[in-house]
Amino acid sequence: MACFLVPAAEAAIVTIVEKQAEHRAESGGEKNAVVSMPQKLRWLRNLLGGGSALLAFEHVWHGEVTPWFPFLTAMSNPADAAEMFHEMSTTGVCMAVLVTAVWGMLCVAADRIAAGPAGGRSAAL
Repeated sequence: MACFLVPAAEAAIVTIVEKQAEHRAESGGEKNAVVSMPQKLRWLRNLLGGGSALLAFEHVWHGEVTPWFPFLTAMSNPADAAEMFHEMSTTGVCMAVLVTAVWGMLCVAADRIAAGPAGGRSAAL
């Protein structure tokens, strides 16, 4: 029903953090990083935003999101609203955590690849 709102909210927060990280990087931080933190945050923002957009489209397709108030069909009935909030707190949070965990592994892999064999790691991951 509204599980896509949780990753979308995280994407909005990540966008703010990304802008702060860009400002910090411009003012002299992280000069030796091959893959900068703003770039890594951009990856996370794109993963979360793209997944949220696809999920929102799917919910529009099934008639769960409408272009008129209250926009979410579950909000018109209190019983459905409780089910929607439960779905957001379970499915939505799990999706956001999973995407963030995959992003974390991607960042670790990118750092290891960027370090190369000179970084004391083997070339094969």
